[in-house]
Parts: sequence; structure tokens; C-alpha cells
Amino acid sequence: METIHRKIALVTGGSRGLGRNTALHLARKGVDVLLTYRSRRAEADSAVAEIAALGGRAVALPLDVGDASSFPAFVTAVQGALAQGWQRQDFDFLVNNAGIGLYAAFADTSEAQFDELVNIHFKGPFFLTQRLLPLLANGGRIVNVSSGLARFALPGYAAYAAMKGAIEVLTRYQAKELGARGIAVNTVAPGAIATDFGGGAVRDNPAVNAMVASQTALGRVGLPDDIGPMIAALLSEDCRWINGQRIEVSGGMQL
Repeated sequence: METIHRKIALVTGGSRGLGRNTALHLARKGVDVLLTYRSRRAEADSAVAEIAALGGRAVALPLDVGDASSFPAFVTAVQGALAQGWQRQDFDFLVNNAGIGLYAAFADTSEAQFDELVNIHFKGPFFLTQRLLPLLANGGRIVNVSSGLARFALPGYAAYAAMKGAIEVLTRYQAKELGARGIAVNTVAPGAIATDFGGGAVRDNPAVNAMVASQTALGRVGLPDDIGPMIAALLSEDCRWINGQRIEVSGGMQL
């Protein structure tokens, strides 16, 4: 079957926002997609249908990235989906995108909020990637999604940005340790994007939108279509020699 030879990407949080946009742009480049969703199955099914309309193949799988105890069962589900849909035992690209937002001053951040962010943004990607390594093809690629907030500081994002800082350090170690398998690992750090992330403040609050635009060299807030194509491009053969890098895609925020 022709589909056996197509590249396959696993995109966490691929049912909405930046993950969905990334999945769609990968599909436009001829890459099939395994996408995960936490609870909104209808959104995931809609993304699968959009990918099918583009001539690609996609499968949606439930996953709570914040619950590491669920990862063995998830890996089994991925194995089943690969065997059934592609007659393969491995996939090519992993995009660790799933996440939540938190706006809370450092002094007011609770231990419960901190723990939730650790589980979703750091522990989850750490151990999910570890579990998926046997299924990731040699010569494959990993993209860990970070944030511009790991470079510049905006009050209210101390815990969230700290987790992203940890991911950026982890990326370099993964690149070093997985290099023997030909696996490249990079960080993509979006700036503020107009999505429903974190309650949709950047998209829906005119004051926040104007503030972000005023701090961005290109004079506007970012859109999902500014990010998805870049991640898809980074996973292409044209970018095969980029490794261990942090690439910020923010239109020039806080320069």
C-alpha cells in the first residue's frame, strides 16, 4: 500500500489550537497523523475528517499528558493504530504540544497549580517521550513546544514559564543522547497566539491583544497559521541538520 511509505507524526493536543494547525499543515505536506485529545472527542474527530479531506490519514487517540500512569496503555494504543492503519511498528515525528495555561502571580501560585503544570508540561513530555522511544523510527525527529515566556518575563507566568525553561534544557539533552539514532530534537517557542489557550485572553481581550501587538516587532498578535507551518517545515528534510536548537516564532516579541 502506498500509505505504508508515508511519514507519520504523533501530535499531542492535536485536536485544537496550535496542535491542530500543526497536524493540518503536516497533512498538507503528505505526512499522516496520530493526534491526541484529552476530553473533546468531537474536536478530534473533526480534525481527523479535515486531514482526510486533504488526502491524508489520521487517527485520534485519548491521552491525558498529565497522568504518566496512563502512558503504557497509550503506547499500546499507538502500536495498535500503527499496525491497523499503516501496517507499521514505528512512526517518524513526535510533537510534544499538549498543554494548559496558568496566569497567577508567583506569590499566589498554589502547590496544586504548580504540580498540575509540572505533570502536564514537564513530567508528561519527559516520560511520554521516554515510553515512545522504542516506537520512534531511527532518523526521526522530536519537537518540544515551549514559549517565548521562557526568554522574556511577563508577571503572572512564573510557574508556566519555568516548566517551559525545563523543557528547553531537556531538548538539548535529548538531542545529545538520541543523536546516535539519528534523531534530531528541537524546541519551538511561540509567542502570544490568538487561540483559546489560557482562556483565550490574547484572542478575545482587546486590551491584552493590543498590549501584545505593541510589544511585537511585526505589530500584531500571532495566529495559529504562523506556527503550524513552521513546525511542519522543521520536520521536513530541508531542516534535517537543525538539532538541539530553540527556535522562537513570535514575530519579534520583546526584542
